Amino acid sequence: MHPTPPSAPQGAAEPGQRHPRAFEPLTLVITIAMSVLGAMIGIVLITSLGVSPNTSVIGALVAMMIGRIPLGILLRMRSPHRQNLVQSAISGATFAAANSLLTPIAVPFALGRTDLVWPMLAGAAVGLAVDSWVLYRVFDTKLLAATNAWPAGIASAETIKAGDTGGRKAGVLGLSALVGFVGALFKLPTAAAGVGFLGNVWALLMFGIGLLTAQYAPGIFGVNLTEHYIPHGLMVGAGLVALVQAGLLMRRRKGGTAAAQPEAEVIASGPDATPDQRTRGAAQLRRGLIEGMVLFLGGAVLVAVIGGIAGGMSLPALVGWVVLAAVAALVHQIIVGLAAMHSGWFPAFAVTLIVLIVGLVLHIPTVPLALLVGYTASTGPAFADIGYDFKAGWLLRKDATPWLPYEMDGRRQQYLAQLVGFAVALVIVAVAWRGFFSEGRIPPVSEVYVATILAGLDPGIMGTILMWAIPGALIQAIGGSSRQMGVLLATGLLVATPAAGWMVLGALAVRWSYTYWRRRGARTAEERKASDEQSEADLSLVGAGLIAGSSVNDIGQISRTL
Repeated sequence: MHPTPPSAPQGAAEPGQRHPRAFEPLTLVITIAMSVLGAMIGIVLITSLGVSPNTSVIGALVAMMIGRIPLGILLRMRSPHRQNLVQSAISGATFAAANSLLTPIAVPFALGRTDLVWPMLAGAAVGLAVDSWVLYRVFDTKLLAATNAWPAGIASAETIKAGDTGGRKAGVLGLSALVGFVGALFKLPTAAAGVGFLGNVWALLMFGIGLLTAQYAPGIFGVNLTEHYIPHGLMVGAGLVALVQAGLLMRRRKGGTAAAQPEAEVIASGPDATPDQRTRGAAQLRRGLIEGMVLFLGGAVLVAVIGGIAGGMSLPALVGWVVLAAVAALVHQIIVGLAAMHSGWFPAFAVTLIVLIVGLVLHIPTVPLALLVGYTASTGPAFADIGYDFKAGWLLRKDATPWLPYEMDGRRQQYLAQLVGFAVALVIVAVAWRGFFSEGRIPPVSEVYVATILAGLDPGIMGTILMWAIPGALIQAIGGSSRQMGVLLATGLLVATPAAGWMVLGALAVRWSYTYWRRRGARTAEERKASDEQSEADLSLVGAGLIAGSSVNDIGQISRTL
């Protein structure tokens, strides 16, 4: 079941209306200012607390407040679609600065190779650019459909819609956000409860089981799963099967009719296209991933050359390193994107650590391995974040007439706004990294990568990973590509946030109970379907509020670091 918001905002497009442009002077000025704020929030929190919050809701709220200022040109910011552009840019700047740029360049710095910081920053910028391009090309294909959860995207869209329409929606969202904020103040992972109200039930069930297992396994069985790399093994197996499933989705089905192929895609086209149809098909998915692979290969060559490792490696070793770096970057973004799409969490650290372990098994020298890890780490988080923002825009544009041209134009404008955020993040990181690192403010995950590189590999680790890859692969295969059960189980085990498992499973129980309660008066299949859709709409609003409130609290933690 997928959540379907009950109504469009009053700012829905009129027939023939053009989507607001990302480079309109007012929108661009606000976008740049908010991107500076988002980038600073990102690098302060990633270096002090090891987290990078989603700032989308903050961007939307600021844009709303600007739109309420009674000055001629500022009234244009009342448009939900302009607010969507601003929130896309600030969240993009936050994740780009913290995860895609600062974390990678901290790896060679922590290794003592300050001379490699600038080459790594150039490579990370390429990884970030390719990351965003691939998501733009493959969003709303069968692999990464707009109808899937993308929880943070729903939270942003519902916040904007509530601010635009007011009334009951604003009240429910505001109350839920207050609960989420207060719960987060008391260290409760209320965002996890919000996620439980959204998305695929099977995927979230496996995510919750993983979270609970990680929390209680040490006490019950006396085994720390992470120390034995059991979750990593499950992710390897599930990830490999997920890649095979993604490959199968890229196939172009030839011959036969739609009736003979019930799984055949219905791609939106023409003036009668609706949001129930996907905007991109298997051909676009295949093309986007192939383009990504080629571009990642080019980025890997750039890192090898300017990082100085090309001259110190034999030609076969250099070719192998370049291919491994490109494959790792592509795999990393897909796994992180799938996990984020269903659960709202992305195991970027864990998947990068798996790449690091593979590098140790292959006996890659220290410096090339550090650059490999940094290049891989530059992909994934921005990929997931753009998916969240595109989901928010898709929800806000659902009632446009005609829908398809407005949706595609709006998505393109969001991508351009994201690029502005990325450019601002790159400038901020280039200026600020030396000051932060000289004070010892290095992202904790980067220090873990370096410590692992220097410590080397326990001979038994790879055997454990391969052994646990088997059940991970089986669970992923059983669940299929639409549920991502293996990837989400491994994600829960790797995230291991205390009490989050109870939050997710509790929300699922409430979701089932509320849906069953609403069905009590339905007698026909049509009535039950309508009841279920309304239940999903109500619970989506609650879930969005919980996530929004938790995000505001996360951003508020910046005061602890000052």
